Amino acid sequence: MKEYKLYINGQDQASSNGKIVDDINPSNGEIFAKVHMASKEDIEDAIQSAYIAQKSWAKTPPRQKEKVLLKAADLFEERAEEIKTILMQESGSVFAKCMFEIGMVADILRTAAGEARRVSGQTFTSNDPGVLSYSIRRPLGVIAGISPFNAPMILSTKKFAFALAAGNSFVLKPSSHTPVCGLVFGEVFRDAGLPDGVLNIIPCSSRDLGETFQTDKRIAMITLTGSTQVGKIVAASAAMNLKKCTVELGGKSPTIVLGDANVDYAVDTAAFSIFMHQGQICMAGSRIIVEENIYDEFCEKFAAKVKTLKVGNPEDPTTIVGPLIEEAQCKFINGLVDDAVTKGANLLTGREHEGCFYQPTVLADITESMTIFHEEAFGPAAAIVKARDVDHIIELANNSNYGLSSAVITDNLSAALRLTEELDTGMVHVNGPTIQDEAHIPFGGVKESGMGREGGHFSIEEMTELKWVTVEGHLNHHYPF
Repeated sequence: MKEYKLYINGQDQASSNGKIVDDINPSNGEIFAKVHMASKEDIEDAIQSAYIAQKSWAKTPPRQKEKVLLKAADLFEERAEEIKTILMQESGSVFAKCMFEIGMVADILRTAAGEARRVSGQTFTSNDPGVLSYSIRRPLGVIAGISPFNAPMILSTKKFAFALAAGNSFVLKPSSHTPVCGLVFGEVFRDAGLPDGVLNIIPCSSRDLGETFQTDKRIAMITLTGSTQVGKIVAASAAMNLKKCTVELGGKSPTIVLGDANVDYAVDTAAFSIFMHQGQICMAGSRIIVEENIYDEFCEKFAAKVKTLKVGNPEDPTTIVGPLIEEAQCKFINGLVDDAVTKGANLLTGREHEGCFYQPTVLADITESMTIFHEEAFGPAAAIVKARDVDHIIELANNSNYGLSSAVITDNLSAALRLTEELDTGMVHVNGPTIQDEAHIPFGGVKESGMGREGGHFSIEEMTELKWVTVEGHLNHHYPF
């Protein structure tokens, strides 16, 4: 059984207090690996290493940063088979999700490599003759990132890759459920030639970390993907310390099916949007809002499709729905389902679970009085809502504290354009699923789905500071005294 150590200052380092935990495979409950957990002293070492390394990394030419990131992408792809196994056994990812995650990580690294040459400001026309006025972007310094378990490699890479491209150093705390998915990047970047200390990876308990990232003056910014509850706490604490923060949080994303839609295509789109990775995706289309003239047909075909989805071992390439990250989530989802049924919802299929495996579940006739209409299940549970018309669809879709992603299935261009304008979400996809991501786009949401954007030059803007510069060629500035 492999043992994974902390990655601090370019070295694999044992925990200073000897704390090693069992990393559990959610499919079978067996121990997947042994992982060292950072103590408070180790966290301090990681931050100090990043702080020392950042100044020289910031001065490293863009072509060298680019070279490291491109090499890391190549090395990551070369280890695809090993990484696929880690994703399956540690996070419960099925084959299709593993392959998407591996490809997306490589794409993010290459996109970040390109951004290393594009950290730019702009020039301004000054009111004073002969004055050169311009802005430059400077790295913030040390950035700390907290990544989740659901897309652990994508969402870690999105944070540190663009930070490194901009000249920052980084301290990553991966999810306690998926620490190995974070730690594998240490060896990749060491082999890619990244200087020691620029990237540090420290699995640790929330108790040992505390508010260190928010209060330590050496850390200039925090970037987090996680629950809305945790995001609010981190963002509030960061604000109290006047520290930059981006948070990508929960969602209750609607898949909207208008009355003119191709029902079979809408069924396929909605099924992918909610059951990809067992619904453990912030963009999951967990509310399916269907116009009433095709509602019954949609419900019948959707339930029939869902009953065919194979649940089981993610290492079986034919599996569609793997395990949830922990069994406690099954009980939480049951509570939402039972509440809905008690209030009049129709259970079309599902609700059963064994261990961490929850059967794909479909609830029809969902109303706004039911908790599942509003609360994120973070599991394979679809809630279908009937809508009278486009006005009612907008009302239903926007009745949410969240605003991350949305999908609209229709051939009605006028209605589609109206919905892209009026839906309160950070992302709208017409005739595509709610689950979409690319390395260079502005990924993020509104309301309680978070603040800030990740991807391409949008990340660069978040992770740099603008500085205004003026240069007067002659000593001709006039003063009032």
